[in-house]
Amino acid sequence: MATERALAFLVSAGPRPCDHGAMDTSIKARAFWVTGPSRGELREETLRPLGDGDVLVESMFGAVSRGTEALVFRGDVPPSEYQRMRAPHQEGDFPAPIKYGYCNVGRVVKGPAPLLGRTVFALVPHQDRYVVPSDAVVPLPPDLEPSRAVLTANMETAVNGIWDGGISLGDRVCVIGAGVVGCLVAYLCSRIAGCEVELVDINARKREMAHRLGLSFALPAEARPDCDCVFEASGYPDALATALQLAGKEASVVALSWYGANKASLPLGEAFHSQRLRILSSQVGTLPASRRSRWSHRRRLEVALRLLEDPTLDALFTGSSPFSALPEIMPQLAAKDSYVLCHRIVYG
Repeated sequence: MATERALAFLVSAGPRPCDHGAMDTSIKARAFWVTGPSRGELREETLRPLGDGDVLVESMFGAVSRGTEALVFRGDVPPSEYQRMRAPHQEGDFPAPIKYGYCNVGRVVKGPAPLLGRTVFALVPHQDRYVVPSDAVVPLPPDLEPSRAVLTANMETAVNGIWDGGISLGDRVCVIGAGVVGCLVAYLCSRIAGCEVELVDINARKREMAHRLGLSFALPAEARPDCDCVFEASGYPDALATALQLAGKEASVVALSWYGANKASLPLGEAFHSQRLRILSSQVGTLPASRRSRWSHRRRLEVALRLLEDPTLDALFTGSSPFSALPEIMPQLAAKDSYVLCHRIVYG
């Protein structure tokens, strides 16, 4: 069916006569734009012509998760971060109007022969077709279900966070925040030999999802203390204080959440100094220093794709919608009190 759609698109996107007698080879696309705080719309645009080495991709799946993209949609990006928070292939400028996103799986319908017909992942905004350089797309492993590959950017963030945390065999690990990134961090840590991993969240409804991932779950009041490493991935600044309480002596707290314009207040006058605790920031845009000389962003992305082959990770999807409905459902997905993990966008 996807191949038939791709072929049909190639036919429809071919040369068409213009009124003035010339041949119109332009290709139209629809893209989702954030137009203001918690507002968005679909806009039609004309794609740039393909150059040497470019690919034309027809989108199959996208995703919206309750992390950075929700902050962007709500208009919560502070002015100091307008340049640093630019996404690959972003159009427009913060706060709005802006075309923003980083989870797309599609099929190459025009481009170099080695990529033609391949299913690929790309860090592009929500758009039904797009033109990018061929090195901006990464073919999916043959055993990876395309609809699950929309988790790739989240998996990259989780991998980077674990590197920053320096998790070792047998460590006692706590992950605060059972969102997509937090769940992926806990999932990966639980597969390191001997590690004891606990996923912590204020929402008891997430207990069942954690068990589907093979993870132990606890509410904050039930969480086990004296951890070797605590990851804060909830998106709530107050959770950093809980992370400090659960960290053992000389342990590390890794801040994976990005709070946007929200401020965090920390109890650094309590046991922070006597316990010699460390707070580390982790940001997916930069590889850890210990990896930088050998790893590239593409190598990390390829590893993230392979790590998604496990169908157990389908537990992270809480719904799906057609691309045409994105302007109507995005306010619900980005709402602070919404129970959403990863919401899949379906094209075609």
